[in-house]
Amino acid sequence: MADGIKGWARIIRATRVSYWGLGWALRSEEAFRIEAALAVLMAPLGLWLGDTGIERAMLMLSLIVVLITELLNTAVEVVVDRIGTERHELSGRAKDLGSAAVHLSLLQVPLIWGLVLFG
Repeated sequence: MADGIKGWARIIRATRVSYWGLGWALRSEEAFRIEAALAVLMAPLGLWLGDTGIERAMLMLSLIVVLITELLNTAVEVVVDRIGTERHELSGRAKDLGSAAVHLSLLQVPLIWGLVLFG
């Protein structure tokens, strides 16, 4: 490890920077704020509507997958913008692929909820 941090100190630092990243996303990324708000609103409903632990887990995981995908998409966008703001085919493709990943993650929510609750 480049910074020499090991053991519990490494875990604590990794946790801290993870929360910094979440905080930055909440402050700076409107899409993440909207998706997080929807997840907070839908999570209690999923816990209530799911009949079994597996069903509740599936409903919760479908919401978490959206947030994870949005964070990864934002990371791609930040790195691409760090490299340069001029238009480039590969930069555009990277951002489009990240956006497609978010779109698919959003599509899986009604699919999972529909299959769990009505399937």
